[in-house]
Amino acid sequence: MIRELVSRVSRTLTERRVSPRKKYHMPVKVCFAPEKNAANLRRTSCDDLFLSGETTDLSETGIGFLVSTIRIKEKYLVGQERLLNVELDLPGAKIRMQIRGVRYEKVGIHISTEKYFVGAEIIKIDEEDKATYEYFLENRGQIRRTAATCLELGVE
Repeated sequence: MIRELVSRVSRTLTERRVSPRKKYHMPVKVCFAPEKNAANLRRTSCDDLFLSGETTDLSETGIGFLVSTIRIKEKYLVGQERLLNVELDLPGAKIRMQIRGVRYEKVGIHISTEKYFVGAEIIKIDEEDKATYEYFLENRGQIRRTAATCLELGVE
């Protein structure tokens, strides 16, 4: 009886501390954030080394996504405070953000369906993308129409 009461209180406190997650499945492109190498050169392009995947859930502070592998070449997506650049394909908009993988878990019953779930916290997102992303979460997957979109379509 006491354990059950303590468990309920603990669960309630945890739920209030964490942003609510909403289930959305959409394409995601993941690559490593630029880092300095030995020659002090920075990689800026994600065009050659990236993973494609699918989101499972989104919140104001983090995202969860599935990918086919947990590393690109010899570098793991999660660990060593490694930052990742992510591009979310929302319906009608692309959102770019920088995240840090917090945990990962192998999912899938058979080797042919094996995938990795990655849970990540959002580190950086520019103001315009943040406004669009938060609007998307608050309005159940709807994208806000901007004045520029209305002008392009000829709608008032």
